[in-house]
Amino acid sequence: MAIALTIGLVGLAQVQASADEPLSPAVTTASIAAQAISAGPSARGDIDPAVQVPKLAWATCTKPGREAFECATARVPMNYAKPQGRKITLAVIRLRATDQTHRIGSLFFNPGGPGGPGVEGLAQIAGFFPTQLRNRFDLVSWDPRGVGESTSVQCFASEAAEARFRSSVSLIPVGKNQEQQLIKNNAELGRKCARRSGDLLRFVSTADTARDLDLLRAAVGDRKLNYYGISYGTFLGATYANLFPKRVRALVLDGDVNPQAWVTGQPTAKGRMLGTFLRQKSDTGSAKTLNAFLNLCGRATTDRCAFSAGSAADTRSKFATMIKSMRRHSLQTRGGYTYAQVIDKAANDIYFTGLWSHLAQALQDVWLDHAVTRAEPLLGQKYAGIGQQLSIMCGESPNPPASTFAWQSDFATSRSGATGPYWAWLTEGCATWPVTAAQRYSGPWNKRTANPILVMSTTSDPATPYGGAKVMSRMLARARLLTVNGYGHTVLLNLSSCANNYSSRYFITGSLPREGTRCAQDEVPFAD
Repeated sequence: MAIALTIGLVGLAQVQASADEPLSPAVTTASIAAQAISAGPSARGDIDPAVQVPKLAWATCTKPGREAFECATARVPMNYAKPQGRKITLAVIRLRATDQTHRIGSLFFNPGGPGGPGVEGLAQIAGFFPTQLRNRFDLVSWDPRGVGESTSVQCFASEAAEARFRSSVSLIPVGKNQEQQLIKNNAELGRKCARRSGDLLRFVSTADTARDLDLLRAAVGDRKLNYYGISYGTFLGATYANLFPKRVRALVLDGDVNPQAWVTGQPTAKGRMLGTFLRQKSDTGSAKTLNAFLNLCGRATTDRCAFSAGSAADTRSKFATMIKSMRRHSLQTRGGYTYAQVIDKAANDIYFTGLWSHLAQALQDVWLDHAVTRAEPLLGQKYAGIGQQLSIMCGESPNPPASTFAWQSDFATSRSGATGPYWAWLTEGCATWPVTAAQRYSGPWNKRTANPILVMSTTSDPATPYGGAKVMSRMLARARLLTVNGYGHTVLLNLSSCANNYSSRYFITGSLPREGTRCAQDEVPFAD
């Protein structure tokens, strides 16, 4: 859920779902499949007659890394309150089901963010989906409105201009001078986005995107929606489920946002409002997972974890010593990294256990002041601009005034340690954001859906802590929680064949795991 959802060097794991347990559907495959297969006018349902369902002209994608995929564009209303007005374009991508004879329908995917580009995201991580799902469903994703290759929020003339603007300040400031520089920079960012993107900024809310998703569902001919959302994508899924409860066939919400905390800015700590991610307790989740990383590393030998100091306690102390020293000299580099860059790397690389060995080597290089080899994103992936990400969150999620963020940082540090300031300052740009979403959705979250929803989470998620999944499963009217004992942000990207088997069964047959079901991850980091 972090503002830069990093896929990095995880690699495209060719996941084979476990066959340990036979499929034992609570609903027959034929009956639930029929809810999705039926195409034509019935797919439209009760969509406003004034809104035209897009026609998708699929063709082989032309960009490198997407040769196995098909691409299309969809035209949708910018403002659903005035559907005959200005139209915007959505970039859409799909990977056809390998078994077209037994194809059930389309499975839509959102990679999180907010502002994660789904077109590139699906191209990157389609291999993480279980084989059973890739056999039976077309995998479909899209760049949400305001993002990436869709009609997008543009705050700068070029990526280079944005990079220069962003590099002029420390994103985790130390001391009043750096804090004021960041606050001033973020206020200017908001003004730039408003000048260059105009009315679009008011219409990039999650509710607007949920309405787009319903049109895309109809466009592919499915009467009901199959959806897999990770991280912020769980908030999108919950929003869809409550705007269109009769159109839910099967939704997996993985790595869960607390939906009410996202949209509510009530005083939450010592009489003060916390920023979005502190309300989500992303700082405490990050602290828990980072502590697990250091403990597991410390119990391993240096050939398995380069940063190991011989014991869990000594490895934690080594990290704390390094961060304390770098914070005192926050603008100096060590191993090519500043204090803020090291914290940013640690906070993001603990998302995926597949990156933990790389992170350990990078931290060791910083410790020794050796040049760190920076990992290049797979296939040259480029992330959405910060303005695209903030435009979604700031328009719909309340945040406190800029004057409170130094206190927010201190509060998060006392609560969560080294990565606390990262999560505190991440939403400071919302304090002076110039636009409020015209049509946001803020609940209720308990509308009864046509079919139940499967909620999943690891027990040590650094961005959307396990508590968010428990809240999500309680708030939704019909939901079942599947728990994965393990580490990392989302179950999908931190392999559990057990969980993959349950999610595949659910999408194919509608059968939920028994209440209280727990799975393990396939590998323990740094183990032999």
